[in-house]
Amino acid sequence: MLFADTDPQTEAVLINLLRQASPARKLAMVAELNDTVQTLALTGLRQRFPAAGSAELQRRLADLLLGADLARQAYGPVTWESVDDH
Repeated sequence: MLFADTDPQTEAVLINLLRQASPARKLAMVAELNDTVQTLALTGLRQRFPAAGSAELQRRLADLLLGADLARQAYGPVTWESVDDH
């Protein structure tokens, strides 16, 4: 049982469908989930930093997804002024 709030028969159907999915479909599902995570993270960043521009939001997203050290290595130092909220 994977999901406590799901009927066991329904869960069995879901697991069976996932097992039958092609590798390409499974990869597509993972890509869709990644896109959703990024969208949700950007939405949260927009709420926390309403004055931030697109470049700043993308850099903050990189910090979330990659960690500050790797994001700095990949994209350079932070360019916005208020880093203490970071």
